[in-house]
Amino acid sequence: MAARKAGRRRRRTPEPAPPSPSARGQVRGRLVGGLHPAIDRVNRSFEVDRRLWAEDVRGSMAHARMLGARGVLGRRAVARILRGLARVAEEFRTGRFVARPGDEDVHMAVERRLIELIGADGGRLHAGRSRNDQVATDLRLYLVGAAARAQAGVRRVQRALVALAARDGMLALPFYTHLQRAQPVLLGHWLLAYVEMLEGDRRALAYEARECPLGAGAGAGSGFPLDRRQTARELGFARPSPNSLEAVASRADLARVLAGMGDTATTLSRLGADLVLWTSREFGFARLGDAVSTGSSIMPQKRNPDGAELLRALAVRVHAAWLRVQELQRGLPLGYSKDLQEDKPALFDAEDALAGMLDAAEAMLGDLTFDGARMQAALKDPAGFLLATEAADHLVRKGVPFRAAHEAVGRLVRRCEATGRGLGDLNLAELRAAHPAFGPEVRRALTVEGALAARRAV
Repeated sequence: MAARKAGRRRRRTPEPAPPSPSARGQVRGRLVGGLHPAIDRVNRSFEVDRRLWAEDVRGSMAHARMLGARGVLGRRAVARILRGLARVAEEFRTGRFVARPGDEDVHMAVERRLIELIGADGGRLHAGRSRNDQVATDLRLYLVGAAARAQAGVRRVQRALVALAARDGMLALPFYTHLQRAQPVLLGHWLLAYVEMLEGDRRALAYEARECPLGAGAGAGSGFPLDRRQTARELGFARPSPNSLEAVASRADLARVLAGMGDTATTLSRLGADLVLWTSREFGFARLGDAVSTGSSIMPQKRNPDGAELLRALAVRVHAAWLRVQELQRGLPLGYSKDLQEDKPALFDAEDALAGMLDAAEAMLGDLTFDGARMQAALKDPAGFLLATEAADHLVRKGVPFRAAHEAVGRLVRRCEATGRGLGDLNLAELRAAHPAFGPEVRRALTVEGALAARRAV
């Protein structure tokens, strides 16, 4: 009995681990000699794609469980693989994972460490998959989190804008067309315009992992009896990808998420442009707090809106990332090519740049004050003629065709410019000289309060 138990114990002993890539020295499968250092440098991506470790471990666990369910791996082998992967994940999570010279990318690094921990069973995990479908799966899993994080950042900026609108939204100021004063609006209207723009961006950022590439292999599928529905379901995908070539060759999902990031970056860059203008002495509508302003190395008086300026500049990086991914695929033969290794630097750069923009925008909006008196002065400046449209609308209400009203008020503006007056300075006779339909009630229309009260449409 004791001898039989000892025999069973011997059969459970893991097989010795095969040599690691670094230990194999010059042996590289069918290739003879070491990889040229110049090729190794451009080929190696671990320091970039190590960010995918959690997705890689998660996908590997799902793959192992499926191989076990299909009888490709034994139950004990699957258990050892899952325990080993959990240890690898813990090393990454706690910063204790040690990279080796042979770790070409995060996928090889995870597999190498797994083999070190559990022996030959770690080398059995790759049955039925290729790095091509592995990285495509990892990337789509990562996009779910990246899109959700960006959406959460957008929500924070929206809340900051809404808080400002609740606090100061009833202040009035000019809005601008062609950067020229146009008509009076409420500050809340301006702030909530950005909320609406960001809401469209937030919707564009929505990403759902629909099709799972795992099991597509290098591009031609797999000869193993894989249950791709099981792995897709476990990883949160709606279904397996229907075409194995498309699964490994396409980066359309990545491009769509990057496009949403680009839309968001564009909105934030416009917000930054407005903040730069409004905090200048020429406008003086707003002031950024000391914590979100910078000084000058030479001019003691300066308080610069560097954060707002960088909202404009960082948007370029986000847009460039989308273009990089599109250009990577343009003219690329169908199937996997090493060119696609460059997709992840583009994604991570865009993600980091956008996260910085969202944080900076939220910080500035949380430390922003408005100068209502300066806004009122801009509204009441007679040279701005901000109420000219109200004068034309008054005539239209009296039955005058809009084009005729537009012409009549244009003549009045020209006369005011020649005499240095505003529309409100003209007497009724002067108004009627431009058009006889002007009546005494026009005085109520030619006020900021009247103009704002007249805007009742949705």
